[in-house]
Amino acid sequence: MSKLSNDDILKSVKDTQKHINKVNCYMNKIIGDLGSRAKTHDKSKTEYPELPIFAEYGPKLKNVTYGSEEYFQYLKEMQVALDYHYGENRHHPEHFEDGIKDMTLVDLIEMIADWKAASERHNDGDIYKSIEFNQKRFGYSDDLKLILKNTVREYLN
Repeated sequence: MSKLSNDDILKSVKDTQKHINKVNCYMNKIIGDLGSRAKTHDKSKTEYPELPIFAEYGPKLKNVTYGSEEYFQYLKEMQVALDYHYGENRHHPEHFEDGIKDMTLVDLIEMIADWKAASERHNDGDIYKSIEFNQKRFGYSDDLKLILKNTVREYLN
């Protein structure tokens, strides 16, 4: 290894610190967006036109298995509220023309937190089964499925 001068070492430290500061800036931008989304998540459910429909169907959905025929029948009956909800909330694949492929990592983080919380509302909810079921429903890759499971295991259990 060649002998470095003090100036070379100081320049390297300065360059690394500059890089660290940029990464910090970019991550804080994402953290800020996540914080904002956490505060406003599903706020549209507390307002019209969604409020009365979710108030009626929330208790019904709690008692059915996610992905069952009865579950999807309730979704059909809720279609007016769901169309509005998906349009207002980009953490749902249905918000986008090309579904999950159009989402950002921030959208996916909010989505998986939403799925985890929703699974806890069902009497027989299981986030890992939801991830498996939703792969077929939304057409995401095995790689993304593993990333979602890893995220749940690391952060949401």
